[in-house]
Amino acid sequence: MQAGGVQRTTNYKIVVPFYAYASISFLIGTVLLFFQIEDLAGHYFNPHTLATVHTMALGWGTMVILGASHQLLPVLIESKLDSDLLGYLTFGFAAVGIPILIYGFYTFQLGWLTQLGGTFVNIAIGLYVINVISSAMYGSRLNVHAWFIIIASLWLFLTTFFGLLLVFNFTQSVLPQNSVHYLSLHAHMGLVGWFLMLVMGVGSRLVPMFLISKYNNEKILWWIFGSVNLSLVIFVGLQLFQLASNLYILPIVLGLIGVLLFGLYCYKSYQVRIRKAVDNQMKTTLLSVAQMILPIIIMLYAIIMMPEGTSSKVATLYGFCIFFGWLTAIIIGMTFKTLPFIIWNVAYHKKGHKGKTPAPKDLFKEGVYLGMLVSYLLGFVIFALGFIIDQSLWIRIGAGALIVSAALYVANVGIVIFHQPKKYERRLTNYQ
Repeated sequence: MQAGGVQRTTNYKIVVPFYAYASISFLIGTVLLFFQIEDLAGHYFNPHTLATVHTMALGWGTMVILGASHQLLPVLIESKLDSDLLGYLTFGFAAVGIPILIYGFYTFQLGWLTQLGGTFVNIAIGLYVINVISSAMYGSRLNVHAWFIIIASLWLFLTTFFGLLLVFNFTQSVLPQNSVHYLSLHAHMGLVGWFLMLVMGVGSRLVPMFLISKYNNEKILWWIFGSVNLSLVIFVGLQLFQLASNLYILPIVLGLIGVLLFGLYCYKSYQVRIRKAVDNQMKTTLLSVAQMILPIIIMLYAIIMMPEGTSSKVATLYGFCIFFGWLTAIIIGMTFKTLPFIIWNVAYHKKGHKGKTPAPKDLFKEGVYLGMLVSYLLGFVIFALGFIIDQSLWIRIGAGALIVSAALYVANVGIVIFHQPKKYERRLTNYQ
């Protein structure tokens, strides 16, 4: 992790709070989902759905990815993070702004308090973008993975800034049309430009690394980079100029090409892996890659075959498959590949040569992880099937299983973060 005396890891005090905050947000998001089941029968634009979506998008997905990218970016560019202070400020403004924003959505009071929350979130993202770009510019290597993170961060800022305009637009006329008209544009800038771009950029680095695979094909990665960004640019143009709906096939196909190429990249990495035994965390991550295709299938169905009067239901299922499907799966898989190493590096880095330290994977409970994984898969499948066949009992059972999964995730994250080396060493001494 060092080259030429330059440490390429970020201070754990910057990174770990993002993981802790995200884990609590995941649990809150599943609880909100459980108590809004009656709202799912109506239009997706309602206060409780807005609160749940932003809890999952900002509190869960964005916060954990911000933490991971603060840790990974210095490794990719072979240089240190440009500013620790900006890292702390990013967490501080986001941690305060997100709950204020969510409270405003939940109560549907979109006045000055909600606007303040949105402003804090935008300040946090602006500081993050500055840190990413300044770190990359001073880095010794600006590779394709770093470009994924840079462009994804810019899309994130566009997403949150446009979202802030939508919040103001509820009480003041700052946009030509009402805020509901722009929801799809706002959502897809975040889903594709931020989440999908960042997951692909980071995943294409982490998947081969954790599989101990030598596979690397930058040409495919640049094709993925180009197809996904072009897809989103075309989609934004279609939305802004209100062109014919059948033209949306083009950005969907381009996005599908990017997803399939990313799946191929992960498969090739899996084929030539040195480590033949694949742990449960990597299995979860690879499952999430397969789940990427579900939202695209749903969108194609919505455009080509959707019956009259079902658009709202399809949109809700589409969002569920994204936030509680592939995004959640890849996060829970990668959390327990990255967070244990971060904590291990703090606790045992200087003792590793003595041979009396645990492996990073020993810092969390495998049994708790398996329980979390089983409850998550059952919850996701039962909820989705119940929603499709309109069985409220199934939906509630699925949502309950997701709460169990989130609670186990929080417990395991806590076990890792609060790991105490001295207790482990005493147990090891007593055992010997």
